[in-house]
Amino acid sequence: MKRIYSLLLLSFLTFTLIAQSSEKKLRFAFLTDIHLSTNNDGRDLNGLKRALDKTKELNVDFIITGGDNVDISGMTDKAISREQANTLFTLFKQFFDSTELTYYPTIGNHDRYWNSANGFVNGDELFKKYFKESYYTFEKNGIRFFILNSVQKGGNTGYVVGEEQIKWIQGELKDISLETPIIISTHVPFYSLYYPLVEDKYLFVDVISNYKELLKTFETHNLQMVLQGHQHIHEEIKLQNVQFITGGAVCANWWNGAFHGTEEGFLLVEIDHDNNFSWEYIDYEWDPKK
Repeated sequence: MKRIYSLLLLSFLTFTLIAQSSEKKLRFAFLTDIHLSTNNDGRDLNGLKRALDKTKELNVDFIITGGDNVDISGMTDKAISREQANTLFTLFKQFFDSTELTYYPTIGNHDRYWNSANGFVNGDELFKKYFKESYYTFEKNGIRFFILNSVQKGGNTGYVVGEEQIKWIQGELKDISLETPIIISTHVPFYSLYYPLVEDKYLFVDVISNYKELLKTFETHNLQMVLQGHQHIHEEIKLQNVQFITGGAVCANWWNGAFHGTEEGFLLVEIDHDNNFSWEYIDYEWDPKK
């Protein structure tokens, strides 16, 4: 009888452990390239509302945005343009605040205020007015997240993650266990085959030009996933046990339908108690014609 009880107890414990390991300990949405704009007759607001409603239907724990949250980089430095730029950031915050979900924005190149009269990019100052920092880190359920500013300029080398930011990353990593899973959010990709495959050319300026230095910074730690934006396509590349995912675009073809086959959508990421990662591109079924 004792043996039967022991077997039953062992079976129960085994079943419980399997059930616990398969349960999701973390579920979040990665919404990139929203491009709230003044030029699309409100389609962006309708589409964003539908996308955010879908994240709530999916019971996500939080949201990360992948940059190009708004579209202000082409505005001239005039009072009306500054007002429009501030209005777009205000609308963005209002929409995301209304979800009552925690959200973590990433800066994109279109989130920088651009003075086209003299070719001056007002860096990340306007972004930081609304979101405090353009790069930062946080932890959720034992997973460490790094939100990077990948739209810093590197002279003639295109987009970079600057030296000051890399030193900050190095300092943060000193206090993180080597086993802790790490996820990066960046607007400009580390890797992408968009231009070679779609446009038959490779533009170095549309990836992080110092990506090798950046990856080397993380090489002794447990970097698991890099979430990327900028290209508006859903793309997956796995290299050296790191999963790089370009997360499509909430706006797809700038609120005019699919972009090279990628519908308006976002990435749903789930992590179980054994730190196994799974993901799915979610088409939130928005019709630009309605």
